[in-house]
Amino acid sequence: MNLDAYLRRIGLDHRPPPTLEGLRAVHRAHLMHVPYENLDVQLGRPVTIERPPIFDKVVGRRRGGWCYEMNGMLGWALVGLGFRVTRATGAVMREMSGEVSEANHLVLRVDLPEGTYLADAGFGDGSLDPILVEEGAFSSNGFGYRLSRIDGGWWRMHHHRFGGPKSFDFHLAPADEAKLAAKCAHLQAAPDSIFVLNLLCFRQREGAVDALRGRVLRTVTPDGVQERLLMSAGELVWVLKDTFVLDEPDAASLWPKICARHEALMSQQPA
Repeated sequence: MNLDAYLRRIGLDHRPPPTLEGLRAVHRAHLMHVPYENLDVQLGRPVTIERPPIFDKVVGRRRGGWCYEMNGMLGWALVGLGFRVTRATGAVMREMSGEVSEANHLVLRVDLPEGTYLADAGFGDGSLDPILVEEGAFSSNGFGYRLSRIDGGWWRMHHHRFGGPKSFDFHLAPADEAKLAAKCAHLQAAPDSIFVLNLLCFRQREGAVDALRGRVLRTVTPDGVQERLLMSAGELVWVLKDTFVLDEPDAASLWPKICARHEALMSQQPA
């Protein structure tokens, strides 16, 4: 990969050292410059866990991606900077769905003299900073989180109170790459996959996260949530470009599907 091109993509003009300070700098810069997004899944374009296509997408075409792409890119860059990185298994909402959720999330284990850290740029509205893997509460960007140890070598990351999924589990052993690839393929094709059903975009900034779920644009801060409803395909394309720095005119074609999904979800709400 062209490491310097990646660093320019995330707004850095130098190579941070393989230290805790360097890890924090890269992690924060990645999340503040590269949006989490599933536009390709929504548009029926295949995505992969393979690194060269991810580099072309994130750096060459200045797009974002979902966890397999976001953490795939981040992990590759950290290795290039001299960090000890292990691609590890994540499982979003494993506490509810059990082992079927395993490998629906890719996370990164980074070993430093100060301890083992979880690096995760692929949870949308998750921690802006790498996380020291030890039990207890911690804060990042003003939001409160908590780590707990559970059975079988698994850990659970408890999300902040305004976050999306309430938790994800992770295991620090090396991931089964074939399982990651299979789950990546499943999540972009299964009719009941949240990524097939819903447009999702997130972008971190100081003290806040911008979040788009279908027609609903939210600004999430440690104090609460403000939201508004998008009203047209043109507004969707504009918000993607203005808020999430995603220049994707083809997103306008998703508008009928987005509106239908919104109406279906609203009809399920109690009166």
